[in-house]
Amino acid sequence: MERRKLGNSELEVSPLCFGGNVFGWTADQSTSFRLLDSFLDLGFDFIDTADVYSRWVPGNTGGESEAIIGKWLKQSGKRNKVVLATKVGSEMGPGQKGLSKEYITKAVEASLKRLQTDYIDLYQSHYDDVSVPVEETLEAYAKLISEGKIRVIGASNFSPERLKEALDASEKGLPRYESLQPEYNLVEREGYESKYEPIVNEYGIGVISYYSLASGFLSGKYRTEADLSKSPRGQGVRKYLEGKGKNVLATLDEIAAKHHATPAQVSLAWLIAHPGITAPIVSATTTGQLEDIAKSATLKLDESDLESLNRASAW
Repeated sequence: MERRKLGNSELEVSPLCFGGNVFGWTADQSTSFRLLDSFLDLGFDFIDTADVYSRWVPGNTGGESEAIIGKWLKQSGKRNKVVLATKVGSEMGPGQKGLSKEYITKAVEASLKRLQTDYIDLYQSHYDDVSVPVEETLEAYAKLISEGKIRVIGASNFSPERLKEALDASEKGLPRYESLQPEYNLVEREGYESKYEPIVNEYGIGVISYYSLASGFLSGKYRTEADLSKSPRGQGVRKYLEGKGKNVLATLDEIAAKHHATPAQVSLAWLIAHPGITAPIVSATTTGQLEDIAKSATLKLDESDLESLNRASAW
């Protein structure tokens, strides 16, 4: 399996990252264990979660995904085979959120306990906290790195201005965000390419894109208004049925047929081939889905394929 360096860090990861938001939500513990085992068996090792997953589910309080991963790590003994990423900053309860030094110091201990590990490979600021100077947050991370509790830091959902401010602050001897998690896929290109890609290129940071299949739209599951009722997520992709969405699907169908692949595999292969993208985040709730998605890592699109997709999805 190909390995990719995450920014300028010591971390090397597989070209796909498993999104752990499904653990404790649409995948129960036993299903989650099977998915994690299968992901590693397929040759991948990069797992992403967050302390807040999956607080939005009725009856959950947050931490469910981390706790499931922690139980799996303890039961399987596979901690040294995994590059483990989690996040801090989202609201976990009244007064429990943000990127202050005090809060990060408490939150990391809670994550380590749930994950049943001594260290986190990639610790990410989930959402920016504009009430806290970027230097304070980076100083908190510096202390955790010196203590061996985290190895590398990353950012998600930052404005371009604050991301650049944090990266510039790192030049004063503070740890640097080595990765960014932006929304990026064939039907959502403009935000990343216009605002973030120039920063990514300038500073050489890794990119872990989320919504890699545009909430399932790029799998080809939703092609008509009638298809939107197939899933609770259906209404969220209604906007893609207009404009370039159908043209993107038609191009995906054509290239998928050429390679005996699926639209989802081609969509992910396009991301994997894109300069600067380290590992798209993917999720699955069955091992069959996971095995299908995994084929994207070995699907090599040629220049004409990439040109056709870029043309169909241009903004």
